[in-house]
Amino acid sequence: MRKLLSLLVLSTAGCAAGPHYAPPQPVAQAAAGFITAAAGVDTAAELPAHWWRLYDDPLLDRLVEDALAANTNLRVANANLAKAHAVLGEARAGRLPQTDLTAGTGYGSAAGGAAQPAGDRQWSHSGGLGIAWEVDLFGRVGRAIGAARADAQAVEAARDAVRVTVAAETARAYSDACAFGAAAAIARTSLETAQDSLHIVTAQQRAGSVGRLEVERAAGIVATARAAIPEVEGLRRVALLELAALLGRQPGDVPAEVASCTRIPAPVAALPVGDGNALLRRRPDLREAERRLAADAARIGVAMADLYPRIELGANGNFLRNDDVRGSDSFSFSLGPLLSWHFPNMAVARSRVRQAEAQGSASLAAFDGKVIGALKEVEQALARYDAGRRRHAALSEARDRAQATYDLAQARYRAGSVSLLDTVVAQRSLIDARATLAASDQQLGSARVDLFKALGGGWG
Repeated sequence: MRKLLSLLVLSTAGCAAGPHYAPPQPVAQAAAGFITAAAGVDTAAELPAHWWRLYDDPLLDRLVEDALAANTNLRVANANLAKAHAVLGEARAGRLPQTDLTAGTGYGSAAGGAAQPAGDRQWSHSGGLGIAWEVDLFGRVGRAIGAARADAQAVEAARDAVRVTVAAETARAYSDACAFGAAAAIARTSLETAQDSLHIVTAQQRAGSVGRLEVERAAGIVATARAAIPEVEGLRRVALLELAALLGRQPGDVPAEVASCTRIPAPVAALPVGDGNALLRRRPDLREAERRLAADAARIGVAMADLYPRIELGANGNFLRNDDVRGSDSFSFSLGPLLSWHFPNMAVARSRVRQAEAQGSASLAAFDGKVIGALKEVEQALARYDAGRRRHAALSEARDRAQATYDLAQARYRAGSVSLLDTVVAQRSLIDARATLAASDQQLGSARVDLFKALGGGWG
């Protein structure tokens, strides 16, 4: 008996059906450096998990930590992970014996169809205990546990991907709120500049030195400058509402410092981006795709194990006591091997093997696609960030030159060497340059967050 059990246990370890899984290796180009060269990035340093600390902004640090603790999407992801662990626990229970316990008490006549006198009626007591254990000879239970474990790891990676999104979108909403706050302040400054010019022109009209045309032109610039304020204030309000939702709060429930922020956050050093090798290790969606592939490979083994009989070892004991059955006759038992063979429906089993193999092929293709997509997203984010930086630098120069042109036009107009029209044109150019630069500030901040998000930081 002991030799038989030992042989079955050893056979369980050595006869697992299905392929032996090995993680897929990405192509060499995927593990190399990024091809897009961008200024302001450091390809020699890897992105830290808490990348938002590169901004050196305590308020941003607090907002991200609050979002990671209270975001509703993360709460759903954590619940899904707990469910996956429970499924894994159920799969592991397949290695344990299954028990069947029965008990009963009855009163009546003895067995037989004829009526019995009342004195022959009696109490009877019965009980039974059965134990069955599946010998995992072909690895069905082990493969099922492996599949459940890989599924749980995939769900954990999906949870980590939600963390990446929450951290990135929180930083984006905060950056947008500050950028639009700064844009609103710039728009109000431009309005004040236009109003000052209108006051000067109106005074000159009263003195008879300019006509109605010049006044209307200056008033039109004031109206245009005023119209820009509601737009950026509305965008700031939208960003604040987005931030409140990310924090798991009611609309408008954001810190007062964020609502009044006008300083656009930016990292204090070059952005560490690492290389493709680090990216493949870091991105949770790639880890999720690889774990899905591992789970599907294990399910091929489960389906292949169903091509073979299932073997169970069992034991049972029974107890019966009444006036007719007493002493040692009241108890009976049997002890294994008590082999129970369950033969499968081969057509169904083979069909399930083909289904599992097809699903494995699909998961492999999905993994390859995820790798290509991840590299594409990083290269695109680097390209947008580099273009945004260069555009922002040019717009900063344009704003400075527009400011210098307006100052010169104002001085020459007062000296009588240029017309009022030249001053109005210079003023309009200055207002446009300020607004365009403010919009570029917001776009550059968003492109920076897109790069961090594509790099997959924020889940560790």
